[in-house]
Amino acid sequence: MDRKTCDSRISDLEKKEDKVKQYLNALEHILQNGKDRDDRTCTGTRGVFGYQMRFDLRKSFPAITTKKLAWRSVVSELLWFLEGSTDERRLAEIHYGKERKDIIDKKTIWTANANKQGKDLGYTNTKTIKELGPVYGSQWRSWSGNNKTVDQIKNVIQDLQKDPNSRRHIVSAWNAVEIDKMALPPCHTMFQFHIQDKELSCQLYQRSADMFLGVPFNIASYSLLTCMLAKILNLNPGEFVWTGGDCHIYKNHFLQVEEQITRNPAPAPKLSMPEFQTIEQAVLAKPKDFQLVDYSPMESIKAPMAV
Repeated sequence: MDRKTCDSRISDLEKKEDKVKQYLNALEHILQNGKDRDDRTCTGTRGVFGYQMRFDLRKSFPAITTKKLAWRSVVSELLWFLEGSTDERRLAEIHYGKERKDIIDKKTIWTANANKQGKDLGYTNTKTIKELGPVYGSQWRSWSGNNKTVDQIKNVIQDLQKDPNSRRHIVSAWNAVEIDKMALPPCHTMFQFHIQDKELSCQLYQRSADMFLGVPFNIASYSLLTCMLAKILNLNPGEFVWTGGDCHIYKNHFLQVEEQITRNPAPAPKLSMPEFQTIEQAVLAKPKDFQLVDYSPMESIKAPMAV
């Protein structure tokens, strides 16, 4: 092997390694180069403005392996969004597979928001109903504006089928008229689909990114959404592109992040999904129907969520 060929192979291996570690590289970049500032939660953050990562969905699924991903929570929340619900107790039913009256003591990733911001906004907050206002599910499936309601998910699927070359395949959760009514204004604000060579790709813009707790969850959620829509459209998954605005690490997560960046990622798993042909059929699936095959994550790293 000549020197040029050898150098080329080394470069390819380095690029592949960099792709595998890109999330860890993002954490390290923020720790080393980010700026400290106060925030809404009074916890304090260190962050950078503007960052991007790209994940290849063709042969594997970008579930983080340097700590355990809460996969069931990822699937449950996405099904909840796609159902159009804004009741946290409905999310609990999807997640635990039981009626809400039987899981009063069980929490979800949205419970704290419902009990604080949702309650402060005057929404119903009981043991069996915990309303959040017009958050993601409402915006995705019943966007309100100009005296009409729009099902953005249904529309984007139809538009992808009718006009695959369009540059307008966009879903937005940032409904300016209803922001003040939401228990939590959307952090992942808009996403765009792109079809090329019979592959469906998606780019998400996330205005506010909790890099340690939230972003691995968001990457998995939108990668799953992309794979689901690709299945409905009879396309192959392409890439998921994650673009962040305010990309931050909370100050009470520093030690956890420092531990995580010392870990070496394991091989990425593959995704197994149930059979469905429409979004309505997909929403009827159970979280257990979506599996990560050959997923071998390292131990979880616990950290508090800033609310």
